[in-house]
Amino acid sequence: MRRGVVRTMSVVTLAVVGLGLRAGSQSAGTPAPSSTSTPAGRPRHVRPRPSPAPTVAPRLPAGSPTSSTSKKPAPSATTAAAGFQGDLVDTQYGPVRVRITVQDGRIKRAQAIEHPQGDGTTDGINAYAVPVLDREVVTAQSAHIDAVSGATFTSQGYRQSLQSALDAAHQAGAL
Repeated sequence: MRRGVVRTMSVVTLAVVGLGLRAGSQSAGTPAPSSTSTPAGRPRHVRPRPSPAPTVAPRLPAGSPTSSTSKKPAPSATTAAAGFQGDLVDTQYGPVRVRITVQDGRIKRAQAIEHPQGDGTTDGINAYAVPVLDREVVTAQSAHIDAVSGATFTSQGYRQSLQSALDAAHQAGAL
C-alpha cells in the first residue's frame, strides 16, 4: 500500500511541477507544451501547433493595373426610376388603379392610387388591404399575389390594374 501512495504522490508532484513550468513559460511569451495522460496514467507531452506565418502581399510596380495607385472603376450608374400607371378598373365597391415604380429591372414600389372609398366598412377594409397588396407586389415582383381576405373585389381589381401597369413597363423595356 505504501508503494501506491508514493506512486500517486509522484504523479501529483509531476503535474504540479508541469503546471508551474507551463505558467512560467507562458509569462515569458512562449507556450509550454501541453501534457495529457495516457491510458496507463503516464503523462505524454504534446507539441503545440505553430501559428501560421503572416502572409505579405507582393509589391507590384507603380502603374501596374492592380497597384494601389491605379484608378478603381466607377460603380455602375443605376438607372432612373420609372413610374407606370395601370388601367382604372371598376369593381362592385368602386374603382381601383395601381401605379408601380420600376428601377434596375425590379419593382421598387407599388401603390394603389385609387381604391374603393365612401362608407366606413369599405374604408376600414381597404385601410388594411391596400398596404398588404402593395407590399405583396414588391415581394412577388409580379401580379401573382394572393387576395386579401375580406377584400376580394378590391384584390381582383388591384391585380387587373397591376397587370396593365406591368404590361406597360414590359413594353417600355423597364422590366
